[in-house]
Amino acid sequence: MKITLFQYSPIWCDKILNIEKITNILDSINLKSDLIVFPEMTLTGFSLEPSKYAEEYVGVSFDFFSNLARNANIEVVAGIILEERKKFYNSLFHFGKNGIIFSEYRKVHPFSPAKEDVYYTGGKKPVYSKFKNIKVGLSICYDLRFPELFRYYGKEKCELIICIANWPEQRIEQWKILLRARAIENQCYVVGVNRAGKDPLYSYTGCSAVIDPSGNFIFLADENENFSTIDIDLNLVKEVRKNLPFLKDIKLI
Repeated sequence: MKITLFQYSPIWCDKILNIEKITNILDSINLKSDLIVFPEMTLTGFSLEPSKYAEEYVGVSFDFFSNLARNANIEVVAGIILEERKKFYNSLFHFGKNGIIFSEYRKVHPFSPAKEDVYYTGGKKPVYSKFKNIKVGLSICYDLRFPELFRYYGKEKCELIICIANWPEQRIEQWKILLRARAIENQCYVVGVNRAGKDPLYSYTGCSAVIDPSGNFIFLADENENFSTIDIDLNLVKEVRKNLPFLKDIKLI
């Protein structure tokens, strides 16, 4: 399974310019992939003004990613600020190759140190999607610090977990460690896609990564914009789980 990690530096809170930027980048690379994964709040950056940028399942973000999936014949995972019943959600959407929304995950753990929980309502449940008949757990940024969410995906036998993020430079080593920990605990691949560049508050050093079921880095980006496609062998998940059946021995006490 080929996965493209789209680590870029978004123009602050300008959806139109970011659509142009992404389109120009995609036009310049030879995209041969099954799935492309974008960072958290893909077209805005980490905004605490959701009332300005949220969409109610219609709008430029939904149109863009839906058309991208359909025209490129590729699965797309992207972050969109959602409004529903006057509440705002930091959300991840999986668009199928037909451009239709296949799954939606709402960030369960808003980042309270930055008061994200003041402006956004937390999601209520884990969500896994499916790509080529494999289960894929979905998560966003701060979720990574809470293994309980990821344990659910492990018990559901997800072969891959995706985490999209705006994870800042000062805690980037923790990002790397936590991605590896979630992979080791649940014996699955973990794909983390972070942003690069700066916003009004933080600097970001990327380090988007692919971790194998034993916790090894298959790929680790540097701090620059990076658009790499990584081929993962999903048979390795079955092999690791068969040889070391840790998930069968879980006792929740």
